[in-house]
Amino acid sequence: MWKRWVLLIGAIVAEVLGTISLRAAIDEPLFTIGVVIGYLVAFTLLGLALGQGIPVGIAYGIWAAAGVALVAVLGAIIFGETLSLTSIIGLMIIVAGVFIVQTGQRESVKTEVLES
Repeated sequence: MWKRWVLLIGAIVAEVLGTISLRAAIDEPLFTIGVVIGYLVAFTLLGLALGQGIPVGIAYGIWAAAGVALVAVLGAIIFGETLSLTSIIGLMIIVAGVFIVQTGQRESVKTEVLES
């Protein structure tokens, strides 16, 4: 039951690590290894989560929104990138948008996902 969600969380973490490694590879090419491994693991785990029954719209929406938000915050913390008030509001809108889309799913799909 929780396996699909653990796989999705793992996919999010791997994608974020891959993307942060991509930024780090600009300064240190050795991080390219982290990019390849991170994205390979991310897409593998996302595929496995889909195979466990998470609808693609729900899985991809959560994966993408969480990835964008985490990368923006980590980019500010690790690389000193700008995270303005406008950026923060934009991230909140993305997360709210994914929530709204997910709550708009057909009732049978919502019930199936919530019960898993």
